[in-house]
Amino acid sequence: MNPVVYIVARERPDLYDFLDRHFAGEEGVRIVTDRRQGERRQRDTSHPGDQRRADRRAQRYLDEQISSLGWAVVR
Repeated sequence: MNPVVYIVARERPDLYDFLDRHFAGEEGVRIVTDRRQGERRQRDTSHPGDQRRADRRAQRYLDEQISSLGWAVVR
């Protein structure tokens, strides 16, 4: 079974507690608090053909999910 990680916004401890109780005892499910501290890059320093482009898209999607819903799922 592929592990599933729920990332919960720091501002939503209530949601963290709910998910932690809901998935208690479920194998392969982890609930974590978003530990990121703002934007790491100060400016866009990407180069043409940058292999991390897909990673940035996935990061942007997670950021949007956490901002709008208060959580995101990573498989």
